[in-house]
Amino acid sequence: MSDVYTPPKVWTWDQSSGGRFASINRPIAGATKEEDRKVGKHPLQLYSLATPNGVKVTVMLEELLALGHEGAEYDAWLVNIGEGDQFTSGFVSVNPNSKIPALMDHSTETPTRVFESGSILLYLAEKFGAFLPKDLSSRTECMNWLFWQMGSAPYLGGGFGHFYAYAPEKWEYPINRFAMESKRQLDVLDRQLADNKMIAGDEYTIADMAIWAWYGQLVLGRLYEAAEFLDVTSYKNVMRWAKEIDARPAVSRGRMVNRAFGELHTQLHERHDASDFETKTQDKIEAAE
Repeated sequence: MSDVYTPPKVWTWDQSSGGRFASINRPIAGATKEEDRKVGKHPLQLYSLATPNGVKVTVMLEELLALGHEGAEYDAWLVNIGEGDQFTSGFVSVNPNSKIPALMDHSTETPTRVFESGSILLYLAEKFGAFLPKDLSSRTECMNWLFWQMGSAPYLGGGFGHFYAYAPEKWEYPINRFAMESKRQLDVLDRQLADNKMIAGDEYTIADMAIWAWYGQLVLGRLYEAAEFLDVTSYKNVMRWAKEIDARPAVSRGRMVNRAFGELHTQLHERHDASDFETKTQDKIEAAE
């Protein structure tokens, strides 16, 4: 970073500031276009994209269905954040922060909106009585790690991921700063998993789902093409845990939902029925056109 930046007294928005998401980032909230949100046949309506935050929720829903919770059937609608779908009036009515994922539960007397991925995980865990320990001490440990993820991941995604993979240029200072923090976080997890099968103990919980979507996929080489740079294989306990969760069938299905990138057979843009995984992946849809 050779150029020295002197901040003005009052910041103003430069729309041409560059970066992969420059066309959709803005310093104001609210809808930019009127468009009703779609509503399907199931009580649970999910509006999302298969980013790490989106994957947390689709994994949870698929895990609930795998346990036999029929009330967890859901419609998943694709929100293409690259095209600004998160700024439609329908989406903003569910999440005023214009971030995926967002959930509407129509099974309640008045439909309940739930936004922020951690809040959705907790809502579903409490609604169905699953993947959240019952006793206070174990529940608190699970919540400790759920909130750890919510507070830590912005350094990995918005910090390291942005400057390593999405910024208009690669600058040494921010990459070093956030690589150091990302590796510190991986070490936190590695030490915790040295003495625990899962993040919060022996039980697989929403804390695992939340953390795996970010850090598990990172060490499995799925985020930012940075696995070698961060030397992820040195975190042996995280690698063991990440692979174990990755092997769960519900996790494999959850990764596919609202996925609009990658190999076509891994993309299920919308999910309305369990059979969609076999019949409506993008490779089958394009072959039929």
